[in-house]
Amino acid sequence: MSQSHPSQSLSHALSRLDALTNWERKPRGEMRVGLEPMLDLMQRLGNPHRSFRAIHVAGTKGKGSVSALIEAGLLHAGWKVGRYTSPHVDHVNERVSVLGREVEDDALAIAIMQVLDSYESAKQAATAGEDATWFDVITAAAFVVFYNAGLNWVVVEVGLGGRLDSTNVVFGEVAVVTNIGLEHTEILGSTREAIAREKVGILKPGAMLVTTLAADDAAGRVVQQRADELGCKVYRTDLPVDATIADTNLALVGLVFDHLGRQGESVLQGGAQGQPIGAQLLEPEVIEKARLPGRMERFDYVLPSALQSGRKAVPMVMDGAHVPFNIEAVLRDITRSNTVSGDCVAIVALASDKDAPGFIEVLSHYVSYAVFTEASGSGRAHAAQDMAALGRSMGLACEAEPEPHKALERAVSAVAETGGWLLVTGSLYLVGALRGSILGNNA
Repeated sequence: MSQSHPSQSLSHALSRLDALTNWERKPRGEMRVGLEPMLDLMQRLGNPHRSFRAIHVAGTKGKGSVSALIEAGLLHAGWKVGRYTSPHVDHVNERVSVLGREVEDDALAIAIMQVLDSYESAKQAATAGEDATWFDVITAAAFVVFYNAGLNWVVVEVGLGGRLDSTNVVFGEVAVVTNIGLEHTEILGSTREAIAREKVGILKPGAMLVTTLAADDAAGRVVQQRADELGCKVYRTDLPVDATIADTNLALVGLVFDHLGRQGESVLQGGAQGQPIGAQLLEPEVIEKARLPGRMERFDYVLPSALQSGRKAVPMVMDGAHVPFNIEAVLRDITRSNTVSGDCVAIVALASDKDAPGFIEVLSHYVSYAVFTEASGSGRAHAAQDMAALGRSMGLACEAEPEPHKALERAVSAVAETGGWLLVTGSLYLVGALRGSILGNNA
């Protein structure tokens, strides 16, 4: 069965779910005030979130990749592991991973229907669960799936922020804060310190914190202060400032595994059976297994025959980076990698709550030509024309094409002339909008 065409039972469950408010599509400007709706659902469902041990991952960027690496490493060690992530690129099943595979349609459908039944009961009883959002329900459904699968560990990625995120009903024995940048400022706060306070809200007494944030960093001080208040130990990466995104993620996950080993967790299978879990789990096959769609994802894009003059394909990278410090790191890593050469032609979409001037400023230093488009997945997109005007004001050669597939055509025409490479960035929704047709083009 093709995952792009969900089963009838999952389609029915998703139709019922979509009648609920989708937090990811909600106008940004007010934040939920508490976790009571989620806690009410959990209680009605028999508290499935307490059936597994959890590692909780927050941060501005890198959450998904770090979560996938932790999952892959623990699976390699022989543990029964799940992973919850958001948003999805192609289909909703991506959000719920069981034993290294996307959840089956029917298992997800059963869980969603069970949660929606609890939601309806809460509405009838007028308890807190009646205010549950779309994201609350899909999160609760994931926890039901993990309970039904009898998992040992679940890696839980925060959706937005941390303190008031739907996922924060779990007790993460290890809490990870990957980094802090300015994002969702109208909800989380307008400074890195304010955002750090929200993200470190996942840390709980008895847990341990892993982070890249230095003790003398403004956000790092906030995180350390909260850890001190709770009596939690903090482990920090020790990397050069120009460390790659991949090296940074591996260092974070290595600290998580080393801690678990010190706590007495051991490898359950293979030649290392009985040995403590540690960073040595991060073997090449584990790293490869943890690769995610839309995160530094590399293709060779086959050019239309009319545009083929000496070469049949051009390199393409898809990355959902949407904050300035992350697109800077992505472009720095790509250009240092020797996997691409020549001028970069970028296809860019940004949601309206993202820092368009900061993002485009970074692009202007790396990109020779940009096609701005619109694909936020929420109706909250920066207008392509506005971004193009911003780009031109910064000296960036660019154009606007609101329709993503037409924007791709324009960018392909431009790269065929320049002989360079293509970048799709600014939004995982844009990646999702284009990825299927790109894979089909290359088939």
